[in-house]
Amino acid sequence: MPIATVPPAVPPPTQLPTLAGLVGYVQPGQRLLLTGVRYTDYENLAAWRDGHRLAAHLAFDSGLLEIAIPSNLDERLKKLLDLLITIWITETGGEYVPSGELTHLRADLEKGFEPDECYYLQNWQKVAGFREIDFTKDPPPDLAVEIEVSRTVLPRLPIYAAFKIPEVWRYDGETLTILLLQLDGTYRESSTSLALPAIPWPEFLAFLRLPETISYAALSRQFRAWVRTLAAPNT
Repeated sequence: MPIATVPPAVPPPTQLPTLAGLVGYVQPGQRLLLTGVRYTDYENLAAWRDGHRLAAHLAFDSGLLEIAIPSNLDERLKKLLDLLITIWITETGGEYVPSGELTHLRADLEKGFEPDECYYLQNWQKVAGFREIDFTKDPPPDLAVEIEVSRTVLPRLPIYAAFKIPEVWRYDGETLTILLLQLDGTYRESSTSLALPAIPWPEFLAFLRLPETISYAALSRQFRAWVRTLAAPNT
């Protein structure tokens, strides 16, 4: 009697491999929006991304998932702004704890995101050290930075507001815009920063345009020397 061989059962496809597969289709400077995604699948995708050391940025807002890959220009501008911010803080006697692109997760809100850079300034002592940050208990960063070459932060501002990020800087390579969180949960443009109120903006912005002709090391030396000439500014 012939014997039929039954192939081993193949588990039905889950959403995670589909999402993970989509990451490979997004090219630098592009973004992809998906609807109807579960929060648990977003968390799993973020863990899979971290495990594979991929550069994808993920943002999640109650079922809406954004997958974005920063471009080379995004990365350079991010490093440039971070360079000037950290030099300013250290040279003016300030204190800070950096959190970079730290993934912000809140299962209770079904929201999550990663800024291009973020900093604890006024609240640095509350998160000092190397422990994991719990956003249901710990304060949010005092300042977040978003580079807007490949994408705008505007659709993600409700997520920032849900995490109560008090200040967001938007920089597109030409214009730096300061947004401050309002009591009604919206962000409003401001001419001054709460996190770093003493920065002389015209001179600061001029240094952001110098890297077209000099290296970042030379820029660092020039900016540090300029800050030291100021009369003991306060951060």
